Amino acid sequence: MTDVTVVIGAGSIGQAIARRVSAGKHVVLADLREDTAKAAAKVLSDAGFEVSTSSVDVSSRASVQALVAFSASIGDITGVIHAAGVSPSQAAPATILRVDLYGTALVLELFGEVIAKGGSAIVIASQSGHRLPALTAEQNKALALTPTEDLLGLPMLQPDRVTDPLNAYQISKRGNSLRVAAQAVRWGKRGARVNTISPGIIFTPLARDELSGPRGDGYRRMIESSAAKRGGTPDEVGAVAALLMGPEGTFITGSDFLMDGGVTAHYWYGESQP
Repeated sequence: MTDVTVVIGAGSIGQAIARRVSAGKHVVLADLREDTAKAAAKVLSDAGFEVSTSSVDVSSRASVQALVAFSASIGDITGVIHAAGVSPSQAAPATILRVDLYGTALVLELFGEVIAKGGSAIVIASQSGHRLPALTAEQNKALALTPTEDLLGLPMLQPDRVTDPLNAYQISKRGNSLRVAAQAVRWGKRGARVNTISPGIIFTPLARDELSGPRGDGYRRMIESSAAKRGGTPDEVGAVAALLMGPEGTFITGSDFLMDGGVTAHYWYGESQP
Protein backbone atom coordinates (compact mmCIF):
# COMPACT_ATOMS: atom_id res chain seq x y z
CA MET A 1 0.00 0.00 0.00
CA THR A 2 1.25 3.47 -0.89
CA ASP A 3 2.11 5.86 1.93
CA VAL A 4 0.53 9.29 1.45
CA THR A 5 1.58 12.71 2.73
CA VAL A 6 -1.23 15.27 2.58
CA VAL A 7 -0.16 18.91 2.34
CA ILE A 8 -2.94 21.42 3.04
CA GLY A 9 -1.80 24.84 1.91
CA ALA A 10 0.62 24.40 -0.98
CA GLY A 11 2.72 27.47 -0.17
CA SER A 12 6.40 27.78 0.62
CA ILE A 13 6.32 26.22 4.09
CA GLY A 14 4.09 23.30 3.12
CA GLN A 15 6.31 22.53 0.14
CA ALA A 16 9.51 22.79 2.19
CA ILE A 17 8.23 20.30 4.76
CA ALA A 18 6.90 17.94 2.11
CA ARG A 19 10.29 17.79 0.41
CA ARG A 20 11.94 16.80 3.69
CA VAL A 21 9.51 14.06 4.73
CA SER A 22 7.95 12.59 1.58
CA ALA A 23 10.69 10.71 -0.29
CA GLY A 24 9.15 7.48 -1.58
CA LYS A 25 5.65 8.62 -0.66
CA HIS A 26 2.76 9.96 -2.71
CA VAL A 27 2.19 13.65 -2.02
CA VAL A 28 -1.31 15.13 -2.17
CA LEU A 29 -1.07 18.91 -2.54
CA ALA A 30 -4.31 20.65 -1.60
CA ASP A 31 -5.01 24.36 -1.68
CA LEU A 32 -7.97 26.71 -1.89
CA ARG A 33 -6.59 27.71 -5.30
CA GLU A 34 -6.01 24.60 -7.36
CA ASP A 35 -3.71 26.55 -9.70
CA THR A 36 -1.43 27.14 -6.68
CA ALA A 37 -1.45 23.42 -5.94
CA LYS A 38 -0.68 22.58 -9.58
CA ALA A 39 2.22 25.03 -9.71
CA ALA A 40 3.68 23.48 -6.55
CA ALA A 41 3.05 19.99 -7.94
CA LYS A 42 5.14 20.75 -11.01
CA VAL A 43 8.08 21.78 -8.84
CA LEU A 44 7.81 18.64 -6.69
CA SER A 45 7.24 16.38 -9.70
CA ASP A 46 10.33 17.77 -11.40
CA ALA A 47 12.23 16.98 -8.18
CA GLY A 48 11.20 13.32 -8.36
CA PHE A 49 8.11 13.18 -6.17
CA GLU A 50 4.86 11.46 -7.11
CA VAL A 51 2.18 14.12 -6.72
CA SER A 52 -1.58 14.59 -6.99
CA THR A 53 -3.48 17.85 -6.50
CA SER A 54 -6.82 18.81 -5.05
CA SER A 55 -8.69 21.94 -4.11
CA VAL A 56 -9.82 22.33 -0.51
CA ASP A 57 -11.58 24.95 1.57
CA VAL A 58 -10.62 24.18 5.16
CA SER A 59 -13.56 26.23 6.43
CA SER A 60 -15.96 23.71 4.80
CA ARG A 61 -16.58 20.31 6.43
CA ALA A 62 -17.72 18.82 3.12
CA SER A 63 -14.57 20.05 1.38
CA VAL A 64 -12.22 18.62 4.01
CA GLN A 65 -14.18 15.35 4.01
CA ALA A 66 -13.72 15.16 0.24
CA LEU A 67 -9.98 15.69 0.62
CA VAL A 68 -9.78 12.93 3.23
CA ALA A 69 -11.64 10.54 0.93
CA PHE A 70 -9.49 11.44 -2.09
CA SER A 71 -6.26 11.03 -0.14
CA ALA A 72 -7.35 7.74 1.44
CA SER A 73 -8.23 6.38 -2.00
CA ILE A 74 -4.56 6.67 -2.97
CA GLY A 75 -3.10 4.87 0.04
CA ASP A 76 -2.41 4.97 3.78
CA ILE A 77 -2.28 8.53 5.10
CA THR A 78 0.93 8.55 7.12
CA GLY A 79 1.63 12.28 7.12
CA VAL A 80 -0.44 15.48 7.29
CA ILE A 81 1.06 18.95 6.92
CA HIS A 82 -1.51 21.65 7.66
CA ALA A 83 -0.12 24.99 6.51
CA ALA A 84 -3.25 26.74 5.22
CA GLY A 85 -4.43 30.00 6.71
CA VAL A 86 -4.99 33.72 6.33
CA SER A 87 -3.07 36.53 8.00
CA PRO A 88 -4.32 39.67 9.80
CA SER A 89 -3.71 41.80 6.71
CA GLN A 90 -5.66 39.46 4.48
CA ALA A 91 -9.04 39.06 6.16
CA ALA A 92 -11.58 40.25 8.69
CA PRO A 93 -11.73 38.73 12.21
CA ALA A 94 -14.64 36.39 11.43
CA THR A 95 -12.86 34.96 8.38
CA ILE A 96 -9.61 34.48 10.30
CA LEU A 97 -11.43 32.59 13.05
CA ARG A 98 -13.28 30.43 10.55
CA VAL A 99 -10.23 29.55 8.46
CA ASP A 100 -7.40 29.49 10.99
CA LEU A 101 -9.21 28.20 14.08
CA TYR A 102 -12.27 26.25 12.91
CA GLY A 103 -10.46 25.03 9.78
CA THR A 104 -7.61 23.58 11.83
CA ALA A 105 -10.08 21.90 14.19
CA LEU A 106 -11.79 20.32 11.16
CA VAL A 107 -8.51 19.02 9.74
CA LEU A 108 -7.50 17.53 13.09
CA GLU A 109 -10.89 15.92 13.61
CA LEU A 110 -11.32 14.40 10.15
CA PHE A 111 -7.75 13.31 9.45
CA GLY A 112 -7.59 11.97 13.00
CA GLU A 113 -10.20 9.42 11.92
CA VAL A 114 -7.97 7.97 9.16
CA ILE A 115 -4.34 8.66 10.11
CA ALA A 116 -2.31 5.45 9.89
CA LYS A 117 -0.53 3.82 12.81
CA GLY A 118 2.88 5.42 13.08
CA GLY A 119 1.63 8.50 11.24
CA SER A 120 2.42 12.07 12.16
CA ALA A 121 1.04 15.54 11.52
CA ILE A 122 2.33 19.07 11.74
CA VAL A 123 0.09 22.12 12.17
CA ILE A 124 1.67 25.46 11.32
CA ALA A 125 0.59 27.99 13.96
CA SER A 126 2.46 31.26 14.61
CA GLN A 127 4.53 33.23 17.09
CA SER A 128 1.38 35.38 17.37
CA GLY A 129 -0.15 32.72 19.59
CA HIS A 130 2.66 33.35 22.07
CA ARG A 131 1.96 37.11 22.21
CA LEU A 132 -1.57 36.68 23.49
CA PRO A 133 -1.80 37.25 27.25
CA ALA A 134 -2.62 34.19 29.32
CA LEU A 135 -6.15 32.86 28.97
CA THR A 136 -8.12 31.37 31.85
CA ALA A 137 -8.08 27.63 32.42
CA GLU A 138 -11.70 27.52 31.29
CA GLN A 139 -10.90 29.36 28.04
CA ASN A 140 -7.95 27.05 27.35
CA LYS A 141 -10.15 24.00 27.88
CA ALA A 142 -12.90 25.46 25.66
CA LEU A 143 -10.51 26.12 22.77
CA ALA A 144 -8.96 22.67 23.16
CA LEU A 145 -12.03 20.49 23.62
CA THR A 146 -15.19 22.19 22.32
CA PRO A 147 -16.69 20.06 19.51
CA THR A 148 -15.65 21.45 16.13
CA GLU A 149 -19.10 22.57 15.05
CA ASP A 150 -19.65 24.42 18.32
CA LEU A 151 -16.25 26.12 18.40
CA LEU A 152 -17.15 29.40 16.72
CA GLY A 153 -20.14 29.74 19.05
CA LEU A 154 -17.94 30.20 22.12
CA PRO A 155 -18.71 33.50 23.91
CA MET A 156 -15.04 34.51 23.80
CA LEU A 157 -15.07 34.39 19.99
CA GLN A 158 -18.15 36.52 19.30
CA PRO A 159 -17.88 39.66 17.09
CA ASP A 160 -18.32 42.01 20.04
CA ARG A 161 -15.36 40.35 21.81
CA VAL A 162 -12.98 39.85 18.85
CA THR A 163 -12.97 43.08 16.85
CA ASP A 164 -9.38 43.28 15.57
CA PRO A 165 -7.87 40.98 12.89
CA LEU A 166 -4.59 40.64 14.79
CA ASN A 167 -6.40 39.60 17.96
CA ALA A 168 -8.42 37.06 15.95
CA TYR A 169 -5.18 35.69 14.53
CA GLN A 170 -3.52 35.47 17.95
CA ILE A 171 -6.50 33.65 19.44
CA SER A 172 -6.65 31.29 16.46
CA LYS A 173 -2.98 30.39 16.71
CA ARG A 174 -3.12 29.94 20.49
CA GLY A 175 -6.17 27.78 19.86
CA ASN A 176 -4.25 25.70 17.31
CA SER A 177 -1.58 24.71 19.83
CA LEU A 178 -4.20 23.96 22.52
CA ARG A 179 -6.26 21.92 20.06
CA VAL A 180 -3.21 19.93 18.97
CA ALA A 181 -2.35 19.11 22.59
CA ALA A 182 -5.85 17.75 23.13
CA GLN A 183 -5.95 15.92 19.80
CA ALA A 184 -2.62 14.23 20.57
CA VAL A 185 -4.52 12.15 23.11
CA ARG A 186 -7.04 11.05 20.48
CA TRP A 187 -4.44 10.52 17.76
CA GLY A 188 -2.34 8.53 20.21
CA LYS A 189 -5.07 5.90 20.43
CA ARG A 190 -4.41 5.23 16.73
CA GLY A 191 -0.65 5.13 17.32
CA ALA A 192 -0.17 8.50 15.61
CA ARG A 193 1.35 11.82 16.65
CA VAL A 194 0.56 15.50 16.07
CA ASN A 195 2.54 18.63 16.91
CA THR A 196 2.46 22.36 16.25
CA ILE A 197 5.22 24.58 14.91
CA SER A 198 4.85 28.30 15.67
CA PRO A 199 7.13 30.15 13.23
CA GLY A 200 8.04 33.78 13.48
CA ILE A 201 8.60 35.93 10.40
CA ILE A 202 9.38 33.42 7.66
CA PHE A 203 10.00 34.89 4.22
CA THR A 204 6.98 33.69 2.25
CA PRO A 205 4.42 35.50 0.07
CA LEU A 206 2.19 35.81 3.16
CA ALA A 207 5.03 37.47 5.08
CA ARG A 208 5.59 39.86 2.20
CA ASP A 209 1.92 40.84 2.41
CA GLU A 210 2.41 41.63 6.08
CA LEU A 211 5.68 43.52 5.55
CA SER A 212 4.07 45.70 2.90
CA GLY A 213 0.84 46.11 4.88
CA PRO A 214 -0.18 48.41 7.73
CA ARG A 215 1.83 46.39 10.26
CA GLY A 216 5.00 46.34 8.13
CA ASP A 217 6.96 48.74 10.34
CA GLY A 218 6.17 46.63 13.38
CA TYR A 219 7.37 43.49 11.64
CA ARG A 220 10.64 45.19 10.69
CA ARG A 221 11.12 46.29 14.30
CA MET A 222 10.57 42.71 15.41
CA ILE A 223 13.37 41.53 13.15
CA GLU A 224 15.74 44.31 14.21
CA SER A 225 15.18 43.69 17.93
CA SER A 226 15.44 39.89 17.77
CA ALA A 227 18.54 37.89 18.67
CA ALA A 228 18.76 36.48 15.14
CA LYS A 229 18.43 39.90 13.43
CA ARG A 230 16.75 38.28 10.43
CA GLY A 231 13.67 36.50 9.24
CA GLY A 232 13.56 32.77 8.79
CA THR A 233 13.29 30.54 5.73
CA PRO A 234 10.76 27.84 4.87
CA ASP A 235 13.63 25.32 4.80
CA GLU A 236 14.37 26.05 8.47
CA VAL A 237 10.75 25.23 9.33
CA GLY A 238 11.14 22.10 7.20
CA ALA A 239 14.12 21.03 9.29
CA VAL A 240 12.13 21.18 12.53
CA ALA A 241 9.19 19.41 10.90
CA ALA A 242 11.49 16.66 9.63
CA LEU A 243 12.59 15.96 13.19
CA LEU A 244 9.03 15.93 14.50
CA MET A 245 7.64 13.74 11.70
CA GLY A 246 10.63 11.41 11.41
CA PRO A 247 11.95 8.44 13.38
CA GLU A 248 13.92 10.64 15.79
CA GLY A 249 10.74 12.45 16.85
CA THR A 250 8.63 9.49 17.92
CA PHE A 251 8.68 10.55 21.61
CA ILE A 252 7.24 13.98 20.74
CA THR A 253 3.51 14.59 20.46
CA GLY A 254 1.06 17.25 21.62
CA SER A 255 3.85 19.85 21.68
CA ASP A 256 4.25 23.34 20.25
CA PHE A 257 7.62 24.49 18.92
CA LEU A 258 8.25 28.24 18.81
CA MET A 259 10.90 29.19 16.22
CA ASP A 260 11.10 32.94 15.74
CA GLY A 261 14.73 34.02 16.09
CA GLY A 262 14.07 35.32 19.59
CA VAL A 263 11.27 37.76 18.69
CA THR A 264 8.89 36.49 21.39
CA ALA A 265 11.63 36.42 24.01
CA HIS A 266 12.33 40.09 23.30
CA TYR A 267 8.62 40.93 23.28
CA TRP A 268 8.12 39.63 26.81
CA TYR A 269 11.53 40.23 28.37
CA GLY A 270 13.34 42.81 26.23
CA GLU A 271 13.93 46.49 26.85
CA SER A 272 10.37 47.51 25.85
CA GLN A 273 8.14 44.93 27.51
CA PRO A 274 4.37 45.03 26.89
